[in-house]
Amino acid sequence: MKLNRSWFSLLTFCASASLLAGLAIAVVFTGASVVVAAAAPAAVEEPNPVAARPMFSGVITDSQCGARHAEGSGKSPAECTLACVRNGAKYSLVNGGKKYALDGNADELGKWAGQRATLAGTRSGETIKVSSVGNPR
Repeated sequence: MKLNRSWFSLLTFCASASLLAGLAIAVVFTGASVVVAAAAPAAVEEPNPVAARPMFSGVITDSQCGARHAEGSGKSPAECTLACVRNGAKYSLVNGGKKYALDGNADELGKWAGQRATLAGTRSGETIKVSSVGNPR
């Protein structure tokens, strides 16, 4: 007896065999990936002390003038800030409507007087204990 198979049944058989082979290969590779991942040591992330410090940004100014320096004085914001600090005012950080007193290295804060800066430090109430000063981000 002669078997008469159509091209459709041959195509169906080949497609089914290919799908089953692909599924078998996927199962093997997935199992191997799980074994390798379980055997690898877990990465230990070291804490980054710089990233842990709170960051504050704004303009470094003084407690007397704040964000608005005297317009008729002919001084730049930096010159006005430094003059006010020499006359007893304290360094301040102004950002929008917020104003914080700065407690830190006066020489370092003086380098950034009248400029926008980013400070790292800790805040307690309305005072920021400054540990470092840098460019705004």
